Amino acid sequence: QVQLVESGGGLVQAGESLRLSCAATGSIFSINVMGWYREAPGKQRELVATITSSGNTNYADSVKGRFTVSRDNAKNTVYLQMNSLKPEDTAVYYCNAHLRRQFSGPTFQYWGQGTQVTVSS
Repeated sequence: QVQLVESGGGLVQAGESLRLSCAATGSIFSINVMGWYREAPGKQRELVATITSSGNTNYADSVKGRFTVSRDNAKNTVYLQMNSLKPEDTAVYYCNAHLRRQFSGPTFQYWGQGTQVTVSS
């Protein structure tokens, strides 16, 4: 069984920072892409940032220059450093991973349970 366990959400004021963490646990052979998505009330889930196992990153335009995604491959963990937070960043943030459980096995997508980030003005 594979789980993505998130931590680090909370309530902050505009302009402050938060750091999210997500650890993938269980029987894992390799993880290709890890990343973060968010879902605000009444809106569809959207990509925030992703990072490949080799360190290539991709960001939503709305967070470029403010958010930084990183990962520790040895710990199967991905991080999201969020600076200069804005009220419009308020959402539930979900961790995402594309991984294989066996050497020759297929790639599956997993999601974390979500962590609430609330930014007050």
